[in-house]
Formats: sequence, C-alpha cells, structure tokens
Amino acid sequence: MSWEATLGAKTDRSGSKPIPDKEKSQSASELAPGLYVTATPIGNARDITLRARDALANCDLIAAEDTRVTSRLLSIYGISKSLTAYNDHNAARERPRLLAKLHAGARIVLVSDAGTPLVSDPGYKLVREVLAEGLPVHALPGASAPLTALALAGLPTDRFLFAGFLSSKQGERRTTLEELRGVRATLIFFESPQRLGASLADMREIFGNRPAAVARELTKLHEEIRRNDLDTLAKSYAGAEPPKGEVTVLVGPPLDAAPDFAHAEKLLAQALEFMPVRAAADLLAEALDLPRRETYARALALKKNAQA
Repeated sequence: MSWEATLGAKTDRSGSKPIPDKEKSQSASELAPGLYVTATPIGNARDITLRARDALANCDLIAAEDTRVTSRLLSIYGISKSLTAYNDHNAARERPRLLAKLHAGARIVLVSDAGTPLVSDPGYKLVREVLAEGLPVHALPGASAPLTALALAGLPTDRFLFAGFLSSKQGERRTTLEELRGVRATLIFFESPQRLGASLADMREIFGNRPAAVARELTKLHEEIRRNDLDTLAKSYAGAEPPKGEVTVLVGPPLDAAPDFAHAEKLLAQALEFMPVRAAADLLAEALDLPRRETYARALALKKNAQA
C-alpha cells in the first residue's frame, strides 16, 4: 500500500471562519481513555481526517494491521508513536494484552492497512471484547473502499450489501454467489486481481447479465472504474493479464424476471382447445401477469400451428 499524495496546507480552505471550539484538535490531555477505531486513507494521504490525525498524535499506542504500512503513513504527518501489530495471525494472543492496557486507562488507536477497521479484518473481535468489559469504544469515521466504489459505480445505492472476499475455491465461491443471487440490493465484493476474471465469469453465470462495475486503485494516481454488464466485464478480463492494485467489484440488484412464456404456452395450448384465441390470451395474461400483446401473439401462433 502506498499513498499518492502528501499532507497539504493546514489552513482552512475557505480562509474565512475559525474552527469552532468544539471542533478544535484535541490535546493529549483531552483524548479520553478507550479504544479508537480509526479510518485511514485508502490511497490518497490527503483523505486523512483531522480527528484521525489528533488521535494518532495523542494516543498511547497504535494497534496496526501491518506496522510497516502504518509507519509510512505516520511519517507523512511527522507522527512518532509506539506501534504494535494486531492482525489475523496474532489477534487471539494480542487481545488480552490490549484489554489490560485499556483497563489501565490507555488510549489505543486501532487502524487497518487502509480504510475503516473492522471491514474484512479481525477488529470486530477486539471491539466485542472491549465492550463486554465495559470499556469505551470511539469510532473515527473516514475513507472506506466499499462506499467510495459505490459512489462511483452508477448502481443503485438505496440498498447495498458488502459481501467481503469470495473464496479462492471455485465451488465455495459459487455456493456463496448462489446464496446472494436473490438479494435485492447492490452487492459489493473485494477480489484478488488474480481471481477477478474467474469470479466475474461465475457471477455472470449465476446472477445473469446484470449491470456491474470493477473499481481499481481507488483514490490513487491510476484509479480506474469500468462500468458495463457482467457479460462484457467477464469477457474483458478473461485470459487477460491480472490488473494491478486492489479491486472492488459491484453488481447491481436482480433484474426484473423475464415472463415465463414456456409455461404460459403449455396452458394456452390447453385453453385453446375450448376457448377463442382472444379469450384464452386475456385469461392467461391476467392470471400469470404477462404482457397482453405478446400473450395474444403467441396464442395466435399456437392456433395456426394446430390448424396446419
């Protein structure tokens, strides 16, 4: 992970009104004890929030997914703080130690490599145990890859589901996609560049040809958004060199189901044995909620074929 921009000027862009007292930076003495779940930039370093900078500068300890990544971020802002790793590999061992520090009144900032902690990382387990101990948790919102991609995709935003990473095993991946097929919401996935083509092909087969988007390197210098249907996107990535960078895939909600004329034609054939064409077509269109004009055309064709 690298940040494409360095910290800019500290002055208010408007240059007119001072920051209200309640929004001024907190000093070390004002940063209350507790766990601070803190969002960091997903690419562009200027996306850091003022609250995140305050917490990073004034905390007692930073629990980072990868201390090397966080160290590079801190160096951009001239911050020097104690760091400890907290990730999938050591979370079970580290949680008791972090809890003990919080009980002693420590101010600990939790960060992931990029974006908002707890999204596809073990942070939620730490938050769950901190809350169970009756200790304070503070959320410092900021950059988030799923929401950034959703804002750019041009897909419905009124309902969406973040589904995380799909399995690297095709069978498990397809099982998950089958479970999500009927969800009437925009679906958001993280995906490995190496598996992108295969995953898009599975989505096309299971979801049908829905509108979709592939977002890559969000907020970075080489940001790219491809918007098309799943069929086109799957073909464009099939057999191609895997793209570079981090990838977010978005798939629109289910399309309106096509009328089941195969079933309707069987019923029309039976009805036409004792009913006029118009009456049979009207009856089936009403009963099965089918378009009347097309139902009547199919009834006419069936009648002609039966008389031939």
